[in-house]
Amino acid sequence: MNCTIRPALADDAVDISAVILRALRETNATDYTDEIIARVELSFSPDAVLALMAKRTVFVATIGNRVVGTASLDGSVVRTVFVAPDVQARGIGKLLMAEIAHLARERHIQLLTVPSSVTAETFYARLGFKAVRDSYHGDERTIIMERALNDPT
Repeated sequence: MNCTIRPALADDAVDISAVILRALRETNATDYTDEIIARVELSFSPDAVLALMAKRTVFVATIGNRVVGTASLDGSVVRTVFVAPDVQARGIGKLLMAEIAHLARERHIQLLTVPSSVTAETFYARLGFKAVRDSYHGDERTIIMERALNDPT
């Protein structure tokens, strides 16, 4: 598998949306109700993704010409880390997070925060993030996690 990480382009918005929606429906649905998934999906239409791209630094992971993952940095907060279900557990998320950490270091950010889904908590923990508190949006639980960037993990 030859995976490339690059900055997202406006033309990627439809593909980014598709990756996120598929991951929500196939992966996150094991930990969240249909109602929560449907509510979260509203934030990731192609137009919504395009609007987010104007506010954040967004990266995509590609295999060939196919967008298979995405991650973004919003100040010191890691957001919207998703990998297509058919290529999960192959190191793509780790590559995206390494690019996010590299950019954060360039920007002299010393502490990264990630609002993790229940589904992704162990993924972030393996990358050195520690849970600091839970956050709730209605019945949707998010785990706020942090990692100091002086930690080489």
